Amino acid sequence: MDEPDFDQLVSDYYQPLYRFALSLTEREAEASDLTQQTFFLWASKGQQLRDSSKVKSWLFTTLHREFLGSRRRTTRFPHHEIESVERELPPVTPATVNEMDAGAVMQALSNVDEVYRAPLMLFYLEDHSYLEIAAVLDVPIGTVMSRLARGKAQLRGLLADPATDEERKIVPLDIRQAI
Repeated sequence: MDEPDFDQLVSDYYQPLYRFALSLTEREAEASDLTQQTFFLWASKGQQLRDSSKVKSWLFTTLHREFLGSRRRTTRFPHHEIESVERELPPVTPATVNEMDAGAVMQALSNVDEVYRAPLMLFYLEDHSYLEIAAVLDVPIGTVMSRLARGKAQLRGLLADPATDEERKIVPLDIRQAI
């Protein structure tokens, strides 16, 4: 098997990996460090990958594992049963969705719990499948589906919060373009 060209990998995957790292860390410096560490690990261990079609998953998985390693001792992810908070979630009408702007959605996304933010970013912004997300996050596919559902519910709650409506400049925009 031919080893993928390092320069081409950096060219193809630097921006998506950086965006994913930024969504996890919310700090540019940390996101840059994580991205650089991922490419360093590829340079040192990438030749061990047998199937070159899995380079993207390997890179995202490695970045995520590096992130978890840096946060493991400092942060515990809270888990809430969706049934226990479902009644507290406000409804989001189609009119509200059509009036959102990308900045408001991204701001709300940055306020979603980390454990839910990663699957949301991978699914909606990086177009990963459930199986790819499960591999990247090293969790079962059912956990991915659960975290996506809970993350979307949390995001809906943040977007429907009337206290933030005055802070936003409302511009009609399709929600899929916004996140």
